[in-house]
Amino acid sequence: MTAVGDRFQELAPFPDHSAELETLIGLSSGEPNLSPHAVNAPMILHWVEAMGDANPVYVSDAAARDAGLEGVIAPPTMLQAWIMRGLRWSQLIEDARATGAEQGSGTSDIMMSLLDAEGLTSVVATNCEQKYGRPLVIGDRLLVRSVIEDISDPKRTALGTGRFLTTRLDFTAVPDADVPADPTPDEVRAMAESGEPVATMRFRILKYLPPLRTPAAARAPRPHPAVTQDNAFWFEGAKAKTLLIQRCTSCATLRHPPLPACGNCRSLEWDTLEASGRGTLYSFVVVHYPQVAAFDYPLPIGLVELEEGTRIVANIDGVEPADLMIGMPLTAEFVTYDNELTLPVFVPAGANAQGEG
Repeated sequence: MTAVGDRFQELAPFPDHSAELETLIGLSSGEPNLSPHAVNAPMILHWVEAMGDANPVYVSDAAARDAGLEGVIAPPTMLQAWIMRGLRWSQLIEDARATGAEQGSGTSDIMMSLLDAEGLTSVVATNCEQKYGRPLVIGDRLLVRSVIEDISDPKRTALGTGRFLTTRLDFTAVPDADVPADPTPDEVRAMAESGEPVATMRFRILKYLPPLRTPAAARAPRPHPAVTQDNAFWFEGAKAKTLLIQRCTSCATLRHPPLPACGNCRSLEWDTLEASGRGTLYSFVVVHYPQVAAFDYPLPIGLVELEEGTRIVANIDGVEPADLMIGMPLTAEFVTYDNELTLPVFVPAGANAQGEG
């Protein structure tokens, strides 16, 4: 891995740390982590309710056995949720580093410091890939080890020049009954090594040089989403200013985002239902950073529960972020961004979305 000539010119006067970064590839990015809790039914129930996932193998032993399993399994997409420590734990670590009690001298901290020194101080997640070895079952206690798998040469991207960083996380599981009440770091390392491999995750981020913004700069075009054979109907419907929801023709289950098969009965046959566009705010986030030139910030993004019974993620307009409330009634308005892209934006019932068209 070496820096490529003119790709670092725009980073001047920042130094090129390619040689130091290359020595970190293949190293563990930190100590293995033990999940705070074993895989358990209440957490699975919370997850499937929040996600609207009706697959019965996650909640019914009988359905799981009918599917050839020994009992209830956890949704594969919960993989990372079991290992997360929560906001308070992250805040405690940040406070410790701010006071000097935690120096942050691990391999990952060294890598981030070198990248910051190169001027690559902005960060955005780019993609995540997961491969599953076996389903997670009630009573599994997860452990995860992380390795810095790749650090790219400097790349020019739409956000700015930066490096793509790939971290591989290897998940293993041990029976919760075998975990000591307060395991030592050595015991955690031993369990991570001896546990049964259950999944691998590759998480990739871009650390990049934040571009200079000028007040007179023209509004950047809205990024276009990837259109596939599964979701093309939805974007065509949006261009016609209709909100189409995929519907299984075998069991009438609605699903969004579009998928090739029904999660309830596995049928591949489907049609569409034209939704009214009316719904309520089920959940939301307000994005402040990283900022992309095509959007205004702070940027509210909502999970809207449509009156037809399914949920959709979309931008929220016509209301100050501080005034957003769970359960508030919303209505879909369609905003045309260019000749090819029209999207639904939800506004408080009775308000109007701001935008072209």
